[in-house]
Amino acid sequence: MVNITSIKTASNGVWQGDNPLDYAFPLLIVQTTLVLVLSRFLAFLLKPLRQPKVIAEIVGGILLGPSALGRNEEYLHRIFPSWSTPILESVASIGLLFFLFLVGLELDLSSIRRSGRRALAIAAAGISLPFVCGIGVAFVLRKTIDGADKVGYGQYLVFMGVALSITAFPVLARILAELKLLTTRVGETAMAAAAFNDVVAWVLLALAVALAGNGGNGPKKSPLVSLWVLLSGVAFVAFMMLAIRPIMARIARRCSPEHDSIEEGLICLTLAGVLVSGFVTDFIGIHSIFGGFVFGLTIPKGDFARHLIERIEDFVSGLLLPLYFASSGLKTNVAKIKGAEAWGLLALVVGTACAGKILGTFVVAMACKIPAREAITLGVLMNTKGLVELIVLNIGKEKKVLNDEVFAILVLMALFTTFITTPTVMAIYKPARGVSSRSHRHLQSAASETIKDELRLLACVHGPGNIPSLINFIESTRSTGKSRLKLYIMHLVELTERSSSIVMVQQARKNGFPFINKLRRGALHDQVAVAFQTYGQLGRVSVRPATAISALATMHEDICHVAENKSVSMIILPFHKTWRKMTNGGDDEVENVGHEWREVNQRVLKDAPCSVAMLVDREFGGGSQQTPGPTATVVQRVCIVFFGGPDDREALELGGRMAEHPAVKVTVVRFVEKKGLEGNSIVLRPSPNKCREKSYSFSTTVLNREKEKELDERVAAEFRSKWDGVVEYVEKVASNIVDGVLAIGRCGDYNLVVVGKGRFPSSMVAQLADRQAEHAELGPIGDLLASSGQGIVSSVLVVQQHDMAHTEEVPVSKILSIKDDPRTAHGPPSPVEIHRDLV
Repeated sequence: MVNITSIKTASNGVWQGDNPLDYAFPLLIVQTTLVLVLSRFLAFLLKPLRQPKVIAEIVGGILLGPSALGRNEEYLHRIFPSWSTPILESVASIGLLFFLFLVGLELDLSSIRRSGRRALAIAAAGISLPFVCGIGVAFVLRKTIDGADKVGYGQYLVFMGVALSITAFPVLARILAELKLLTTRVGETAMAAAAFNDVVAWVLLALAVALAGNGGNGPKKSPLVSLWVLLSGVAFVAFMMLAIRPIMARIARRCSPEHDSIEEGLICLTLAGVLVSGFVTDFIGIHSIFGGFVFGLTIPKGDFARHLIERIEDFVSGLLLPLYFASSGLKTNVAKIKGAEAWGLLALVVGTACAGKILGTFVVAMACKIPAREAITLGVLMNTKGLVELIVLNIGKEKKVLNDEVFAILVLMALFTTFITTPTVMAIYKPARGVSSRSHRHLQSAASETIKDELRLLACVHGPGNIPSLINFIESTRSTGKSRLKLYIMHLVELTERSSSIVMVQQARKNGFPFINKLRRGALHDQVAVAFQTYGQLGRVSVRPATAISALATMHEDICHVAENKSVSMIILPFHKTWRKMTNGGDDEVENVGHEWREVNQRVLKDAPCSVAMLVDREFGGGSQQTPGPTATVVQRVCIVFFGGPDDREALELGGRMAEHPAVKVTVVRFVEKKGLEGNSIVLRPSPNKCREKSYSFSTTVLNREKEKELDERVAAEFRSKWDGVVEYVEKVASNIVDGVLAIGRCGDYNLVVVGKGRFPSSMVAQLADRQAEHAELGPIGDLLASSGQGIVSSVLVVQQHDMAHTEEVPVSKILSIKDDPRTAHGPPSPVEIHRDLV
């Protein structure tokens, strides 16, 4: 037996003959690293199944324990020796204490009051029936499992009842947010019921701990001791709510929305408050985590709470909390469940837990006139267990109420019930999104519709860095005539495992999708909103904000939904790269938000119900963080590059709107073929297996090339006629397209170059189809102007017109001229037949 007091903290190093694994701190580092690597690897494997991270951490803990890797005694004694257990559990308990503080911060008690009788009735049924079922299961376990009857009936029944009736509020919030159900009627009811369930569960847990005392060990205690523990706990909660809560409210008021940070002293004071609260509840005889949870409830929900969460949650949730799952896994030995009888008991516990929760919730939900499908979904959601369940079980094991076999059975029950939640909800409930089958919209259609006095744009923003260029572009499209500009701003925020993301989702979503609000106090308190609120004071610009908080894999659904719902004519996306000029005259600095954001743009381009414009920013906002105003005297110089086709015609329509602004000087450069080469067409052959990231894709839709040419000529002639004397119109003979386009971007005469994506390429653009692409989603011309190392100084706007639903695109393998194609030996095919080569 190792004397814990003889364990030293740090070694003298291997060169002096010490093994670091025999010392507390180096061993703790190895244990922490092992836990983090395994849990992150499992989270990666479970990501396609859309499982919450807690599942990976629980499974990782079990695998590290005696159930799997721990079967090798040499590994267990070297990496997780018995003398290291108190050290590991102490560090994990600090993480657990602060995590429960975060749960209290996240839990809004006012939402329980606002939820009405329906959510309270559902929560009451979701607690009471499983609790009764848990008591029934407890009787069976006590009679069947050896050693289970050594503990008194009272504490055993309460612990089993709590274990089966609990709902994990934090885990449920993440599942709902991931499934975009957080603010649907089902999600709101589930969250309110889970919040009420959480509060009751902690009260029951405090009761269970008070009754358990030291379990079956030591002398029998007087029943008055449990009563004193309970009364002291009630007094503690009352003191926190009546005395500490007003103090924390006063501190929270010192954190104004205008400041991004709060005083260091207030943070330290709050963290010390968590520790003191934990000590007091442990002193009383209730687990210390109860104190951290109650202290979290005393802090008002708002900017102060948000800043606290952002400061501590990554360290707590990412580093310390997984250690708690590891310590739980070390206590879980699945091998203890052996024989048909033991596995039958596991099936009984799982079945009883699921039936009690789902049936109790379903019956009451139906009585509240909730549709059957929503009612059964609520039951499945309320059956989520996760971390809170593990806390209850660990306390039960620590107090000697649960033996090894019962503990293993209940851990597996918690794991199974949480695992099945997401796939079951996805299978039985898919809420109506309210997206109609309206025709696709674009600028040309908006100009011909009855609502001619309003142009609607949806502009997406990653962060404050996108603001100057985006506002400059929006201002350049603001007509000074009768046409009114209605601007919808969507701040794109990635949904992560962080608690603050969940809080933001609750504030920024409605019916599962982002909703648009008028800008007013309390709508959005970030720099993005403030900048556009200032810009929105312009007389003819109506600004509406939204925040889209989603996993990046589904972010495009939010963008397309709002575009469809608000009937916008164009979505404006920020490119995933931004160029910033260096003050010392060196090469431009490239800021890259990441490949996943690039994929968001690609999915929007594919699924958007309207035209899309992607802004490649090379300080179009002048490099200033100031909000541009309508009275700016600086003239913006814009060049529209026109080759022909639907995308280029949409770019020309946008150029016409820009030309209406007195501070925007528009130049149109139209590339035309040399005389005598007009009939020298290009044949493009599809190659679906070609890498889409490095090859341009073109539409497979069959178009009448002659009719397209007539449309190009007519649109160009109408544009020249309308803007004669206002817009400079230049025709360039296309001797070398690459040099000609690059010359426009390099010359420095233009702040912004607008091009079409070219999904229906003219024969000139088709010549570039075999070039290796750097940014294939921009099309050949846009990619030329957005590529690195070409000396381009102008910002670029790539326009894609969506006038047909579900337009498919394929990469092209090679280019042939008509005269080289053996299929044209008997005469050249018509332009229509040429284009069918893409199909």
